[in-house]
Amino acid sequence: MSWTAFSKSLKELRIHFSPNSPTSQGLRDFIVKQYPALKKANPGLPILIREANGVQSSITARFERGREHKSILDNIPVQQIDEKLKQLVNKGVSGEAPKIKN
Repeated sequence: MSWTAFSKSLKELRIHFSPNSPTSQGLRDFIVKQYPALKKANPGLPILIREANGVQSSITARFERGREHKSILDNIPVQQIDEKLKQLVNKGVSGEAPKIKN
């Protein structure tokens, strides 16, 4: 996958995953394989990678005015994470209202 620069309205990406859980394997593989190209295409974008035992695999995108969109990525193969990330960013850029879960 070749990455292009994301919209300037994207302010931050936060990636959370479990270092041991099989449900996070796809996201761990994505970080190893795609992070260098993603960061090269978006050098000024903060990409925070956090690991903790027992957490859901997810990517959260923060946009202008504090709007956030989150995608849960448990049990998603690395090939589909590229597409999920693009959908997440495009949803935020289009201004779609975030869905808040209780």
